[in-house]
Amino acid sequence: MKTYRHIFFDLDRTLWDLDQNSKEVIIDLCHKYQMQQRCATDFDHFYEVYQQINHDLWEDYRNGKVEKDFLSVERFHASFLHFGLDDRDLAASFGADYLKFSPFKNRLISGTHELLQYLSKKYKLHIITNGFDEVQTIKIRQSNLEPYFDQVIISEHTPWKKPSPEIFRYSLQQAGAKADESIMIGDDLRADIQGAAAVGMDQIWTSFDHSQVAYKPTYTVYNLLQIKEIL
Repeated sequence: MKTYRHIFFDLDRTLWDLDQNSKEVIIDLCHKYQMQQRCATDFDHFYEVYQQINHDLWEDYRNGKVEKDFLSVERFHASFLHFGLDDRDLAASFGADYLKFSPFKNRLISGTHELLQYLSKKYKLHIITNGFDEVQTIKIRQSNLEPYFDQVIISEHTPWKKPSPEIFRYSLQQAGAKADESIMIGDDLRADIQGAAAVGMDQIWTSFDHSQVAYKPTYTVYNLLQIKEIL
């Protein structure tokens, strides 16, 4: 089996439970802003609409089609519009509160600390994330993840976002690592897995929902602790 020295992790949906943490914050904000009454819908329907809009806008952000400030407001403005509510000022307040409160949620994917404790004794660990600086930094600290990682590369500090090969090359350089002695762990097949493969890094795809795809990563796991069987 190949010998690795450096392990690079994605953060959201790989270690930090973005879906559950995000949902908890949006529930709180929907109560605060009385969105059920304003949008005349129940939370589950609102959240389903928001998730799709947010997913599409993040794809545009990764591809350089929209800027951070637009995404932060538009994901809520477009969600409100779906229910007939056109209020950009409300969306801006909602979006600002979301960025303020969400990083203080600290639910992690099951097995995160056990895995990191195990790996940190054998490898140098790093993070590559496309998230916003002021949010990701707090997430890592609040979730007690900081001690495990030598380098945290946040795309906002660079000209690139995953899956650009450049951010992987930059991350390798920052870590003093070579591609053939490194492995990338992440949930996003395109951004994390194919992005890493493009620069010659091996990959572990965390397919927590047991998705099946034609593309074959170096390894696929269905929960974090399976990684201990590989590394």
